[in-house]
Amino acid sequence: MKLVIMTKSTFFVEEDKILTTLFDEGMDSLHLFKPESSPMYAERLLTLLPQNYYRKITVHDHFYLKEEYGLGGIHLDNPEEAMPKGYRGSIGRTCTTLDNLKAMKKENNYVFLKNVFDCIEFPDEKSTFSMEALEEAASKGLIDKKVYALGGMSLDNVRIAKKLGFGGIVVCGDLWNRFDIHNQLDYKELIAHFQKLRKAVG
Repeated sequence: MKLVIMTKSTFFVEEDKILTTLFDEGMDSLHLFKPESSPMYAERLLTLLPQNYYRKITVHDHFYLKEEYGLGGIHLDNPEEAMPKGYRGSIGRTCTTLDNLKAMKKENNYVFLKNVFDCIEFPDEKSTFSMEALEEAASKGLIDKKVYALGGMSLDNVRIAKKLGFGGIVVCGDLWNRFDIHNQLDYKELIAHFQKLRKAVG
């Protein structure tokens, strides 16, 4: 099972140090997700990270960064968004309904199924699936190694995602909630939690 780490939705001072440490500790898939932010800030963050980790980074907007920095791929957050013209390379997409999953899997390298559980970073984003619906989707082969669980993923529900047959989990709030961007400098707790997540996905 793959472990994908999604960045906090806002930029913060210690971010480059934490991300570099996470890469050093074995993170192999980082999604740079900073909605409605200036590309200038994304570029600045990228220049502060070691270049040998660029291929492990996927961007959710400002897609030119993929070529400019030799990043791993791009990700479309909207099921209706068109693929950038002439784009060649790894592409993922976020899907919000089980009905769209089959088609999405054919067109993309992988798919995030959103709102599997209640979102941790954005409390207004609630789960939109019952366990029965997810189990049925799994039994029909809709959930497989190309589908990653997104939304409320934490150490507590890795086992459920595994049992349902998800190919990976996308972790955001469960990790970043362990570091106070306004008052903390020490991020040992966050790194220790990342190691537990890595062990859990196995």
